[in-house]
Amino acid sequence: MSPVAQARAAIARINAADHLLDAFITVTPARAMAEARMLEARLAEGEAPGPLAGIPYALKDIYDTAGIRTTCHSKLRENHVPAEDCHVAERLRAAGAVLVGKTGTHEFAIGGPSFDLPFPPPRNPWNRDHVPGGSSSGSAAAVAAGMVRFAMGSDTGGSIRHPAAYCGVVGLKPTYGRVSRRGVFPLSWTMDHCGPLARSVRDAALALRAVAGHDPLDPGSAAVPVPDYLADIEVGVAGLRIGVPRAWFAALPGADPQALAAIKRTAALLREAGARVEDVALPDFALFAACGRVILAAEAFAVHARDLRERPRDYGRVAFQRLALGATITAPELVQAMRLRRELTDAVSDALARHDALLTANVLIPAPRFDALPDAMAAAAPMQMIQFNVTGHPALALPVGLHESGLPLGVQLAGRAFDEATLLRIGRAVERLTGWDRMPLPDMTRPAGQALA
Repeated sequence: MSPVAQARAAIARINAADHLLDAFITVTPARAMAEARMLEARLAEGEAPGPLAGIPYALKDIYDTAGIRTTCHSKLRENHVPAEDCHVAERLRAAGAVLVGKTGTHEFAIGGPSFDLPFPPPRNPWNRDHVPGGSSSGSAAAVAAGMVRFAMGSDTGGSIRHPAAYCGVVGLKPTYGRVSRRGVFPLSWTMDHCGPLARSVRDAALALRAVAGHDPLDPGSAAVPVPDYLADIEVGVAGLRIGVPRAWFAALPGADPQALAAIKRTAALLREAGARVEDVALPDFALFAACGRVILAAEAFAVHARDLRERPRDYGRVAFQRLALGATITAPELVQAMRLRRELTDAVSDALARHDALLTANVLIPAPRFDALPDAMAAAAPMQMIQFNVTGHPALALPVGLHESGLPLGVQLAGRAFDEATLLRIGRAVERLTGWDRMPLPDMTRPAGQALA
């Protein structure tokens, strides 16, 4: 398809489906068509305008876009229009990708889903009565519904991988420092990651290749070479060693038996494909969760302290409650969390010195209904993603099947720092082995149930 045909198809799909999902806050059809026509003219003249030439994509609405509002899904920035693009948008334009819009999120990537904000929360394409996960909710919903092939999200405690799991798409949290966060509204400076959500592992690899690389204007950016993520993506898993930290999830209260069975089934498929899959011992998950929550709460409060004092009523209830919690963190508690972080990071790195990747849980329940949300802050919450924000290791969320309810189930892979290539290679094998790469788009013709608030 030509760039113009692709842009028209994406806009038509958004027009047909987004009134059901509210995945987008802002759609940019005029800009998309102008960029597509420009790319088409360059192609006609024999130019090579980039590896993603003409591919429509979306940005989570915390990514700055010149001349297009960036709201963070909040009243506080409802009419904020940046003067400059974020670094990721610059790189994607250079790669030839075409921006079709900005997607809904939890407020400031922490407070949601919530109905007391200027924009409605996105809904899950597999069942619109159910949440799509967060905080990169709209990005996951837009990809799952076939509006775009990939969308960019952010991940501070699982905000790429959580909606990827609930919406049945691929979500990649790269290594800390692999993708610049310049021009992306911060939540936690030492735990924020930017990465893609995509229809397939290959699409995620293509997107990562376009946005990865050193940015000297982002203090957290790493000057590490970027490999060709597609070079070995079809090689398979024969000879690889994969560790399973089974104690993290095997006896977790509230875990759905079908979610646990999906992890076990994925391990068996990898073993049959030639990988050596074995249990591995790591510190208790509760230590990672406590460590990460202390750091995230303190750093998020530092970002929002002034607005929390001066404009508290302009926040939604959920975001205000979660952000204000950071005011209770003491300096000794933060220092102890930072010390523990080093020990936990070393433990994961040691395990990955003996294994090529870890296979573990992501979210241990299918997507819940809006009116039946579990407590995300509970000690035994059925979601296990924050450990790799604490350590900074790359992590990949993969759909592997459907629950009896018809909602997606998934697993998580984690790998060595800056070795996203091996994660993508294993992820592609899982995609083939489970047959998810042949899964059709969810059927959105089914009427949603009783309207919610």
